[in-house]
Amino acid sequence: MNELVRQHTALSDSDLEWLHLLVSEWQLLSDLSFADLVLWIPTRDGTRYVSVAQMRPNTGPTSYQDDMVGHLVPRGRRPMLDSALDEGRIVREGDPEWREEVPVRVESIPVRREGRVLGVIARNTNLLTVRTPSRLELTYLQSASDLAQMIAAGTFPFPDQQVDMDASPRAGDGLVRLDADGFVQYASPNALSAYHRLGLAVDLVGQHLGRTTAELAPAQGPVDEALAKLASGWAPREFEVEGEDGVIQLRVIPLKPKGTHSGSLVLLRDVTELRRRERELITKDATIREIHHRVKNNLQTVAALLRLQARRIDSDQGRAALNEAVRRVGSIAIVHETLSQNLDERVEFDEIADRVLAMVAEIAPGKVTTRRGGNFGVLDAQVATPLSMVLTEVLQNALEHAFAPGEHGTVEVTAVRGGDRTQPRLLVTVQDDGRGLPEGFDPRRSGNLGLQIVRTLVEGELGGAFDMVTAAEGGTQVLLDMPVRPAKR
Repeated sequence: MNELVRQHTALSDSDLEWLHLLVSEWQLLSDLSFADLVLWIPTRDGTRYVSVAQMRPNTGPTSYQDDMVGHLVPRGRRPMLDSALDEGRIVREGDPEWREEVPVRVESIPVRREGRVLGVIARNTNLLTVRTPSRLELTYLQSASDLAQMIAAGTFPFPDQQVDMDASPRAGDGLVRLDADGFVQYASPNALSAYHRLGLAVDLVGQHLGRTTAELAPAQGPVDEALAKLASGWAPREFEVEGEDGVIQLRVIPLKPKGTHSGSLVLLRDVTELRRRERELITKDATIREIHHRVKNNLQTVAALLRLQARRIDSDQGRAALNEAVRRVGSIAIVHETLSQNLDERVEFDEIADRVLAMVAEIAPGKVTTRRGGNFGVLDAQVATPLSMVLTEVLQNALEHAFAPGEHGTVEVTAVRGGDRTQPRLLVTVQDDGRGLPEGFDPRRSGNLGLQIVRTLVEGELGGAFDMVTAAEGGTQVLLDMPVRPAKR
């Protein structure tokens, strides 16, 4: 719509915003009218109309099988558009049009903003299935007529209320028509069922909706007065009411077809099951976070016990082995601590990598500098946990074997995301400027426990590849190449 309006018309940005607000609301008008809507805007030179938006009803058959957006029509070909635009009134005169052997009643509604007519809505009703209307259909049509008059007067949509139509109740979910005093004139079967879910034991027609709703809600005091006023229909509002056995979502639309308040339209939806599922998900999320928190605490307890045991061992080799175990347990604890603070099973791994670097750097025999480059990004927990262990082992191996005690050096971790959207990959490089690999060293045949852990996790659990080579500028370079899951939106 933006492109069509700016290309063909002279409307301002504020006018375009008004049209966007109208289009965000006009599904309601289409459903209440049982009709297709097409928004026509006069072109910059005034010789033609361009259709910039279209809406089909959910409550009846369409009048247009084709998409009308972008069509240009010369002025004079559709006299009803001309009359509505020039006279600023709703035009209903004329015989039905025949389109592919289907009779269609056409009406034109001027779209007014701040006293100016910006364009015209063509309302097209398929008459092929017309029958004697029921009370529900009559209420729909009367409400649609009131909304059309408000659009023509420039009082609808409401500029201070932005509505999410995907989340808001629709006409078919439940509809209540109120008179000017807030008493129910008509309630659709779905609306009545929703109020019965709240605990209403009588018919809704004839009841004051505001007071009835406040009585069904469990809250007491000033909240009751505010709720009663909201549900009485004096202002455009959207809110929820929760009773003992149900929750309903309400949207109130005051009707002022002739400039004075004549009643209100209340759309409502029973969202009891939806809110119950949301609460279950929140409870499950909280439970999962609590589990991660407790796992982290248990791992830290295990690490503390291993650290105490290491202090009591006289053997240097045994003490070193226990300290390595402490660091391995600690790397897993870092992941669980991060997961305990998230709402899903995905973590920002850059923070984990920095903490692993800091933890492993504490055991450096000399004055070794550690740093990180690139970005790991967001990873699933199934990837983050083994990767943190792999990173711990590789860094620990570099710090222990690359440098002599007291020797200065640098260890750098670099992460690069590659592949494509469907098969993303992560390439991790750990490089030091130390003494390099021994002559004839083969990382795949090494009996070192740390390298065995790395091979097992990278190739077995992560489905990636691991290699360890002498860097071109000296030192050792460890290469990790693994697939990662595509990010979920």
